[in-house]
Amino acid sequence: MVVDGRDLSLPSSKKTRALLAYLAITARPHRRDRLCELLWDEIDDPRAALRWSLSKLRSVVNVSDKEYLIADRERVQLDVDRTRVDLHQLTIEMELPDLSLPALIAVAERVREPLIPSFEFPDQPFAKWLQAERLELNKRAARVVQSIREHPELPVSEVPAWSRRWLELDPFNAEAARICISDLKRFGDSSDATKLSLELAERFHNAGVPLERRTSERAPAPTADEVTEGHRLLAKQKIQFCQTADDTRIAYASVGDGPAVIKTANWLSHLELDWDAPIWSPLFRRLARSHRFIRYDERGNGLSDWDVSEISFDAFASDLESVIDAVDADRFALLGISQGASVAIDYAVRNPERVSHLVLFGAYDRGWRIGAGADQIEEREAVMTLTKTGWGRNDPTYRQMFSSTFMPSANPQELAWFNEFQRQTTSPKNAARFLSAFGDIDVQDLLEKVMVPTLVLHSRGDRRIPFEVGRDIAARIPNAQFVGLESDGHLLLGREPASDEFVETVEEFLQT
Repeated sequence: MVVDGRDLSLPSSKKTRALLAYLAITARPHRRDRLCELLWDEIDDPRAALRWSLSKLRSVVNVSDKEYLIADRERVQLDVDRTRVDLHQLTIEMELPDLSLPALIAVAERVREPLIPSFEFPDQPFAKWLQAERLELNKRAARVVQSIREHPELPVSEVPAWSRRWLELDPFNAEAARICISDLKRFGDSSDATKLSLELAERFHNAGVPLERRTSERAPAPTADEVTEGHRLLAKQKIQFCQTADDTRIAYASVGDGPAVIKTANWLSHLELDWDAPIWSPLFRRLARSHRFIRYDERGNGLSDWDVSEISFDAFASDLESVIDAVDADRFALLGISQGASVAIDYAVRNPERVSHLVLFGAYDRGWRIGAGADQIEEREAVMTLTKTGWGRNDPTYRQMFSSTFMPSANPQELAWFNEFQRQTTSPKNAARFLSAFGDIDVQDLLEKVMVPTLVLHSRGDRRIPFEVGRDIAARIPNAQFVGLESDGHLLLGREPASDEFVETVEEFLQT
């Protein structure tokens, strides 16, 4: 990495250097807790280790009046707008269309070395992140090498070598395998082609991947899978902060181009981790293709300030207004999920001229305290007490109670993801404060006052918010459309047919 035209002389500590690489490559702010978990065990006193590493990096990265490593009590980030990170530049070059053959080869040569070599730390989450980054870089490199192999100016004698390189980078790509064998037969050694054919047949068979293709089937152009697409969008989104009236910093992000869609925050969210979610990521990705998709983490949650004096419905409404002012959107669609739907309803009633469409999913118009009996209130308050003690533990047993009601049909891997996601998005104290605040929500009297086009969707088997609640909301909002989804989830799993129906219905509604 180069800063102000000078190569950095990095600290000798491998974890400190790995920390710098993580900050540089991700190019966004991170909570200190997340960085501690990334590289250090509890026995290492991770907070002290992080402070030590940051002090070493400051002495290297920051120069006189320029601060490139920005850290406060909650977050750390590297200002990459004023630095040059080779990987970022390389990624841009790999996506450029119509590169010349020499330019393509130059790019391909630059990715021969592994990303961040010798920084393995196999027992730390950093290792998983690094593996994902290397796989993503390999996928991009494979597309570059494929372009080289298909380039009309490539000498015939070099074709087999580049097709082999393509296959090395994408070892289970059936198209690359077939082309490599064909190239060896046509331009190389037929005996090598036979040997490779046998090796690939065994490789693909053991992996359960079909190698042969029907003659009528056309090989699809290489496209990014869902994980790659999520990674690409995450890299494009720019996280910024705005200030509310009570001096709370709210993290917000925007990605994509087109008509603006603002998603009101709901419990729980995280601007970085959401893109890999098995629940809402399909919706996020689809909306970002044709819209300017804006979302934010509400106070006490995600990348926004956790240490806040107030967590309440009024504060949630203030967070939304602060984000709207910051993103400079005159007219936009509002998407509200769960308690975020109540915040969206409140804003749409007060500002109908600015809201083009209102989409509500899993909505409720009154919190659990409204009209509840003494026994119900006592039960909810007991849950809040348990939350304060059980939320932050490494044992996910307590958080599983929430996960199983949010997504009853989730498999063990999906539940494990959501359990860990909950722990990373907020603190035990704030989780209890959120649960209490949700009990006081009451927008019942606002429903008849909604004067913007509204779509209400609700899962028929929702165990958190009964289906009848969503149906009643739609009945009371003038001219609202209502769609019941065949699911038991308060949050939809991306693999459910109901998730596809949800995304398609929302997209169609936003186009009207």
